[in-house]
Amino acid sequence: MDQTSHPCSGDDEEATVVIGQGLLRLQNAVVMAMCRARHRALQGFAVFSVVLLLLWVAMFLYGSFYYSYMPTAAFSTSVHYYYRTDCDSAASFLCSYPVANISLMKNKKHVLTFGQAYQMSLQLEMPDSPANQDLGMFMIKTTCFSQDGVQVASSARSSMLRYRSDLLRTMGTLLFLPAFLTGVTEQKQTLEVELFSDFTDDPYAPSVTAVIAILSNKVQIYSSQLYIHAHFTGIRYLLFYHPFLSALVGVSSNFTFLSVLFILSYVRLLLRVEWRPEQFRTDGLLSQRDNSWREIEVDPAAGTAELLGPLQITPTKRGQKKRHTHFGGSTEQQNRQTLCQSEINESDAA
Repeated sequence: MDQTSHPCSGDDEEATVVIGQGLLRLQNAVVMAMCRARHRALQGFAVFSVVLLLLWVAMFLYGSFYYSYMPTAAFSTSVHYYYRTDCDSAASFLCSYPVANISLMKNKKHVLTFGQAYQMSLQLEMPDSPANQDLGMFMIKTTCFSQDGVQVASSARSSMLRYRSDLLRTMGTLLFLPAFLTGVTEQKQTLEVELFSDFTDDPYAPSVTAVIAILSNKVQIYSSQLYIHAHFTGIRYLLFYHPFLSALVGVSSNFTFLSVLFILSYVRLLLRVEWRPEQFRTDGLLSQRDNSWREIEVDPAAGTAELLGPLQITPTKRGQKKRHTHFGGSTEQQNRQTLCQSEINESDAA
């Protein structure tokens, strides 16, 4: 019975050992898999953060470039005319031409960018009245002034209402009579007058005001608007008329450039980390040699004393003893000289 029980117990022990080793291997495999998964997750998060940061920086650089490089594309303002009425003329109730003074400043900044070509146009909303029909052609003069009052540019353009016959005017009135009665539309015409086709501001004397004068004292105007449009060419043309394509190209270029810089910096850091252990070894050997030489230079007397033995006298002590003996011998010689001199003096006195 005992002989049969011992082999069974040995088999049980071997089975438990095998099961324990298997469980340990399984635990190690699970731990390694978890460590690898966590490491991969950290790497993925780091890469995602770096990419997101580089993308944000690329977008910020493109936005800063666009804001600083692109001028104002369009500017519009209302034109309010003033004139004199204190005259005695019965032909017209206006004593002077309608004149408007327009500021070319916005938030204390120049609306016009130096070196950029602009188109200036004046929009006139005029009633289709007999007075304007009889007016015929009239002139519009525009003059730009700098802050010092210097005339920068000037132009003169002519305009007039579109001709409509009496029959056409009557038919139009009958056709749009309900709209005229309800106030949905009015009997008016809108004129578009180009003041400057290619205006470039002077950087040494920038324009701050524009004076618009209508050279007619019989003109009738509902309202007026001044429009300024920029003529873009080259890169500005692409940035303004193709904004999505320009943004895609600009952000991609910035992102690529920043990514290359980041990769080069990271590779350089890795190379430094790889070289650092060798540098530590060489620096350690050199530092040990330097320390040994420094110890020898700092305490030479102790080193020589250890080499000569405990009973030997150091060179410094020898020098001190020599100085003491030399000092003692010199005092004895002086005493002898004084005694001899005293004996000679006594003999001379006798």
